[in-house]
Amino acid sequence: MGESESTVASEHGLRLALFQPDIAPNVGAVIRLGACMAVPVDVIGPCGFAFSLRAVRRQVMDYGDKADVTDHISWEHYRENRSPGRLVAMTTHAAEALWDFEFRPGDTILMGRESAGLPEDVHAAADARLVIPMAPGTRSLNIAIAAGMAIAEAVRQLRAG
Repeated sequence: MGESESTVASEHGLRLALFQPDIAPNVGAVIRLGACMAVPVDVIGPCGFAFSLRAVRRQVMDYGDKADVTDHISWEHYRENRSPGRLVAMTTHAAEALWDFEFRPGDTILMGRESAGLPEDVHAAADARLVIPMAPGTRSLNIAIAAGMAIAEAVRQLRAG
């Protein structure tokens, strides 16, 4: 991917947020995604592990210094300090498909906990709730894969606009 393509996400101010993630390797993969796509990542605690870039270094590899990561101690801290723009929750409990949503510059894509998704109060705080349509009989995707799909769709739409 060329430089002009890789900077599209940052030009539109997209962000990724992880709500109380449980699995360090998934967080590392999302941070690497954020570094490669120039998308800042918010990690909203508490996490299911002691969060630090060191804890996820294997997945982040040498992208840690290229990643823009903000650690928030709680949902309340995140809400008080988050970037402006819409909060777009990715959830299996949504009716609107990812492909049918119109992303805007400044959107933050929020991923739920691997073990429990997003609690009701977080759902209620979201400006939009989206689902990735999947084959019958399947429940969910890995959050790093789902985050990659959501960022790719948002970038695709914003580049076309």
